[in-house]
Amino acid sequence: MRRSGVAVAVVVALCFSSACDSAATRNVFRLGGTEPIDSMNPFVAVNSSSYSVFENIYPSLVQVDPTLKTVPDFAGNWQMSQDGKTWTFHTKPGAKWSDGEPLTAADAAWTFETVIKHQEGPTGSLAGYVAYMESATAPDPNTLVLKYSRPVANVLAQMSGIQILPEHIWARYAVGNGKGLLTFTNPAPVVSGGPFTLVKYAQGRIALLKRNPRYYGPAPHIDGLGLQFFDTDDAMITALKSGRLDGVQSVAPTSVAPLKAAGLVVASAAGAAFDDLIVNANPKQAADHRELVNPLVREAFDRAIDRNAIVRTALLGFGRPGASIIPPSTGHWSDPTIKPTPYDPAAANRFLDEAGYRMGPNKIRIANGHPMSYTVIMPASITNGYGARSFQIIQAGFKKIGVQLVPKHMDASAANEALFAKKYQSFEAAMWGFSLTTDPDGMLSYLTCRSRYSLNDTGYCTKSWDGLYAKQATAMNPAVRQRIVHQMQQTAAREHLYLVLDYPDSIEAHSSSWTDLPVIEGSSFSATSKIPFQTVHRVG
Repeated sequence: MRRSGVAVAVVVALCFSSACDSAATRNVFRLGGTEPIDSMNPFVAVNSSSYSVFENIYPSLVQVDPTLKTVPDFAGNWQMSQDGKTWTFHTKPGAKWSDGEPLTAADAAWTFETVIKHQEGPTGSLAGYVAYMESATAPDPNTLVLKYSRPVANVLAQMSGIQILPEHIWARYAVGNGKGLLTFTNPAPVVSGGPFTLVKYAQGRIALLKRNPRYYGPAPHIDGLGLQFFDTDDAMITALKSGRLDGVQSVAPTSVAPLKAAGLVVASAAGAAFDDLIVNANPKQAADHRELVNPLVREAFDRAIDRNAIVRTALLGFGRPGASIIPPSTGHWSDPTIKPTPYDPAAANRFLDEAGYRMGPNKIRIANGHPMSYTVIMPASITNGYGARSFQIIQAGFKKIGVQLVPKHMDASAANEALFAKKYQSFEAAMWGFSLTTDPDGMLSYLTCRSRYSLNDTGYCTKSWDGLYAKQATAMNPAVRQRIVHQMQQTAAREHLYLVLDYPDSIEAHSSSWTDLPVIEGSSFSATSKIPFQTVHRVG
């Protein structure tokens, strides 16, 4: 029996505070996580948990299935013109938004046109999805035509990552310079077009979704989905073991054995993600840490990181040492010739000596007249998990080369703001990570000049990188594109733009009372697919 929005919201909220299993709640899947939603605005959000919700409440033209193949979503089929410059998508007829308004190709055209129009400003975080797109039109309610200035190699991968918004809700915020797109909070209940509607949201705490009866695709088996966010992994795992949760988005390596012993289903797979230490590479950064621009300094830092110890001690073997910015789980896009930087404090000390940064009396080196002591921004998602232990290992390694790292704990939103404050003038280093799709374009775009102040958290900006990025995006020959993608990874590794620490496995757990949660890209709560929560259901 379908529950009303109010009923789902109230019942799930009650079940978050006390264990219950009444008939009224048996068909609501309660999911826990430690990385909270930072915004319900797709032009503002950063955390992957936000994009996972967007995928389940908004249409996208295509999505990714459990085998990582591109399959239909709002678009049932599509064609590319012979010259590769025009893509035509045929959308599902008769679709409606959750408020009953028609959901048509015109909404998709408006979404893409809005991103194109304001890509140098408010929609900059989504600009990569419309690279070389000149126009988006809807000649009829079920046809979307995208025209490009030149052939683009990864159009379908781009389309899986951008959500279609309801024009009748968002258009008023896109007028003028479009700055209203950044200030709209998109409060619940949200007008939705996906399998679920967001009926309640408390920032940093819970998000409550109910099944959307007007969804154009297969109806989910569950009536609702409740997300609760915890300050620590331990609190989340306790809730799962006590029955107050049905599943968790990610499991810390230390929790695997206890969860299995408690009879919970635990699965792991190589994830499309990496953890990293970010060093400010902006040449115009503040004078008191400008030495960080020197690639020799970043190489010294890279060699002071004991990646094997991180995998062994922090990940407990659930992962592998990091190397390239494109993880091996992406298949042939990842350059296998790029190996993890070896842990070599002696070499790191030689590099810093060569750079002229001598050891001070308190065993901290002096650079440009000031101690080599740096604040490391650390969001809660890092400090509350295995990242805290990883940092201790890194901190100890840096101490051996006369560099002091001082952690600064912040929530995700504050950490993101700190990275870009005063155009990279303030931050020195940060510890975070990326969850990626199987196509490399997104990660490569983060280091472009266009992505500065939105997704480019290193401050790196060169014409050569931007040129290579443009070439890979338009290389229609897969082998040619692969060579360019590998070349870009080699540049990133040579310049030590991201000090890639590890590739953590994706570890998930859920109650044995539930089944059919397929693993997609190492995560059942994928940011590029609606499939997981369309299929999950109670056993029997």
